[in-house]
Amino acid sequence: MVWLWLTTRQAALVPGKGQWLTEQVYNFGRNGIARDMIGSKEFMPFVPFLFSLFVFILLNNLMGIVPPFQNPTMARVAFPIGLTLLVYVVYHWVGLRKKGSIGAYLGGMLPSGLPGWIKPFILLLELITFFITRPLTLALRLFGNMFAGHMLLVVFIVGGWYLFKTYDPGLMLVAIPAWILGVALTAFEALVQFLQAYVFTLLAASYIGGALADEH
Repeated sequence: MVWLWLTTRQAALVPGKGQWLTEQVYNFGRNGIARDMIGSKEFMPFVPFLFSLFVFILLNNLMGIVPPFQNPTMARVAFPIGLTLLVYVVYHWVGLRKKGSIGAYLGGMLPSGLPGWIKPFILLLELITFFITRPLTLALRLFGNMFAGHMLLVVFIVGGWYLFKTYDPGLMLVAIPAWILGVALTAFEALVQFLQAYVFTLLAASYIGGALADEH
């Protein structure tokens, strides 16, 4: 919040470095996520939500490699679950408002042209997907990646320190490649942290876009 305020409080037509960086992140969320996934006609009301979601997740993910924190918030499963519940409420609310009733909303989950006998089975699958599978996978994907990445860094960095502290020449020599791998994995983890913020926000936008579609 402080960064966004400082870089936009004196916004200029020719941006400074901070304003330029903020604008690039905003344009990425606006055009690369919201507009592409929801559509050019209905995406604008959801840009603040999706932009905030992306920046919030990215910053918390990066806490996994930024000293002295070095522990990503999203590696605690309650945080991804909380964000997922927020997305869950938004896209179902959008769908209900668009369709006008629960019956019309649920009926829109069925593709057109299905034989009558198969519709109950397809509806059951769609209900499981929309109300169970989507939120479950959305939360666990973010949690699993952040937790696994954090544990990998712990193994190589703390493990290397443990080997070094044995004062055994052979084990101390092994600690060096362990630390080198730890540095390489830190750079890789930064990429994963960005991608997971992007994927989470992209899927949130796709669910909103699907809820707004005539058939979803």
